Amino acid sequence: MPQVEANGITIEYEQFGAGDPLLLIMGLGGQLTDWPQGFVDALVDVGFQVTTFDNRDMGLSTEFDWEPPKQIKAVAKALVKRPPKAGYTIVDMAADAAGLLDALGIESAHVAGMSMGGMIAQQLTIDAPGKVRSLTSVMSNPGDGKSGRIAAKVMAKMARLPRPTKESAPAQSVESFLLWSGPHFDPAEHLARAEVGVARSFRPRGTERQTTAIMASPDRTPGLRNVTVPTLVIHGLVDKLVKPSGGIATAAAVPGSTLVMYPDMGHDLPAPRYADMAAAIRRNADAAAPTDG
Repeated sequence: MPQVEANGITIEYEQFGAGDPLLLIMGLGGQLTDWPQGFVDALVDVGFQVTTFDNRDMGLSTEFDWEPPKQIKAVAKALVKRPPKAGYTIVDMAADAAGLLDALGIESAHVAGMSMGGMIAQQLTIDAPGKVRSLTSVMSNPGDGKSGRIAAKVMAKMARLPRPTKESAPAQSVESFLLWSGPHFDPAEHLARAEVGVARSFRPRGTERQTTAIMASPDRTPGLRNVTVPTLVIHGLVDKLVKPSGGIATAAAVPGSTLVMYPDMGHDLPAPRYADMAAAIRRNADAAAPTDG
């Protein structure tokens, strides 16, 4: 897969199809290989050229080395509104995405992100509105510290999980996703994708640094109130990792946004909804102002 130098780091990326540029931004701990190919194909089928990439600290993009705080300490600080110290935040990760577009010669693109990727997509739209034709935020939140919190039972179970090893990571990923995914989650398919990911790159400390970056990032709500591009918010009603209030709050913050909530979707991308989601992203993109870029 190709790489570019952008925003002072190396970013690994991949492109699919031809059409209107669509940048997909992955969530916490995920690699570009974690986008289900069926979902990417559905987006290509509705007329997008899809660009996926590894966020910093994941996959084959630049790995950092600053020491994240212990997770319990970081969560405690976040709960009492004392952000932990972090070597970077969502603001920096949004600048990575902007730099990637520049490096690829893409003046502006439709942007969609899931979970942490939705946070990055929101921040990119706030910080570089000229680069974003339309925004889609999937199973995310606006960072207000109130909406979209993890379910208490899920947090308690996650806290008991050991730090993964390269050998245990694929199975532990399945175990984790069973905690928050919807009824269409396929453990065997996820395990196969997780095995590919671990063989490609294994960076558990990167996941911890990204988690710290989320907790250290500012509330995006004030900035979202100024977003003028067509905005689509997608969320699952049975999401236990980022509860539905996260999507509701995101949509409420952006004037004129569209909120789509699926009753059979948790914190995952359900295969039976690929076509629906691709069509909704296409409709949102079609509402954008024409561009020569």
